Amino acid sequence: MEDILVPIVVIPTIFVGLPWVILHYVTKWKTAATLTGDDEALLEELYQLARRLDDRMDTVERLVTADHPEFRPAAQMPGREIDDHPLRDIATLRARTTERNRP
Repeated sequence: MEDILVPIVVIPTIFVGLPWVILHYVTKWKTAATLTGDDEALLEELYQLARRLDDRMDTVERLVTADHPEFRPAAQMPGREIDDHPLRDIATLRARTTERNRP
């Protein structure tokens, strides 16, 4: 009886069970490494918030500079090539991601 039972259990385990377990975890691994729609929405919201805060800081710095000409902000200044470069990179990357995700 054992001579028949062992092959009946081992063969399906090797050809069905093992590939099923491997493919299951490969699928889990691939889906865990990607951004979900909620993650992308959160990143978009954070990006918009950062842009608004940057605009507010620019306004405050312009107002302070108008009142006190000797004021030199330690932060980045809008309109300077070296300071605008990272923002252009982010905007370009965001545009590419948006175009790629369109149906």
